[in-house]
Amino acid sequence: MAPRSPRHRPPSPPAGHVFRALAIGCGGGAVFWLLAMPLPWMLGAMTACIAASVGGVRIGMPRWLRSSMVVVLGVMLGSSFTPELFQSIGRWGLTLCGLVAYVAIAGGVTFLYFRHVAGYGPITSFFTPMPGGLNEMVLVGGAMGGDARLIGLTHGARVMLVVFVLVFGFRFFGDYHPSGGAGAGQSILHFPLADLAILAGCGVVGAAVAVWLRLPAAPLMGAMIVSGIVHMAGITASRPPAELVAAAQVGIGSAVGSRFAGVKLATIGRTVMHAAAGTVITLGAAFASASALHGLTGISTAALLLAYAPGGLPEMSLVALALGIDAAFVAAHHLARVLIIIGLAPPFFRTVGGGRRLPSERPPDAAD
Repeated sequence: MAPRSPRHRPPSPPAGHVFRALAIGCGGGAVFWLLAMPLPWMLGAMTACIAASVGGVRIGMPRWLRSSMVVVLGVMLGSSFTPELFQSIGRWGLTLCGLVAYVAIAGGVTFLYFRHVAGYGPITSFFTPMPGGLNEMVLVGGAMGGDARLIGLTHGARVMLVVFVLVFGFRFFGDYHPSGGAGAGQSILHFPLADLAILAGCGVVGAAVAVWLRLPAAPLMGAMIVSGIVHMAGITASRPPAELVAAAQVGIGSAVGSRFAGVKLATIGRTVMHAAAGTVITLGAAFASASALHGLTGISTAALLLAYAPGGLPEMSLVALALGIDAAFVAAHHLARVLIIIGLAPPFFRTVGGGRRLPSERPPDAAD
């Protein structure tokens, strides 16, 4: 049985750190928007907050605020669920089976890299490359004795790298011209109050029930499921207001960038270097899998690449929405991967380790 994740949460950053992170994120998003960059509010916020973190600015994002932003994304993802979706689900069986093979192969190769090239301990090396959700891998890996901060920092760096590589890769080599709206609805100034109340109810009820059921990625999954049911039932066809979606992108991008706050530049450099090498392996495997499965299923290589890409579920879903790619397909595969890894990775690790408890790899001094 896998160890239960610690119930304690890290303390929330001071209000001043949060305000600075959001202000910097908004500024970065605005600059990217003025420059007509792809997915400007998320990428601009992420870039600005990473630069601020490296520059020593004290910033931070509380878990509850990021979760609130993710709920907005969940509602937006649910709005892409249509009755026609069920007509294509039959083709997903092969791609979901391929996902299991991809996780095993890519995870195994990157484990060898982190263990023998990066020099991480066995526990940290195992949970660092596993794309099973950043928060989930940090909690489970830390509970089993791994260096939770190193796991989290590497996951954050990988998400950042995957988002930038894919967004700009699609922009310059894939003939895609995404907008900053990323599947958003009309302006909140003209949004029907009844529809706004329905969407808010989807987010609040869905997230609360999913958290109570202790589902992985609960805020996003719960909001997406309830929103999907409401939209497929024809109760509303509205998507979240454009301003709210932009704010959610700023919050998610700022949260990723803030993960580098308080870490020495040398440590960030080493972590990003090894994360980049791991990203090359996993993203290369994702592209190879997407190319092979495209010929077998007829599903576009772009959709398969985003479905297999080792980025975060919220981030990859936003990219899919911005590019006009089937967001339901992408989100379903990311959720399946999270469930597979959370369910199988800890017992597999304990079996391979002979069931014995390895010495903790947490650094004796948390300060870097």
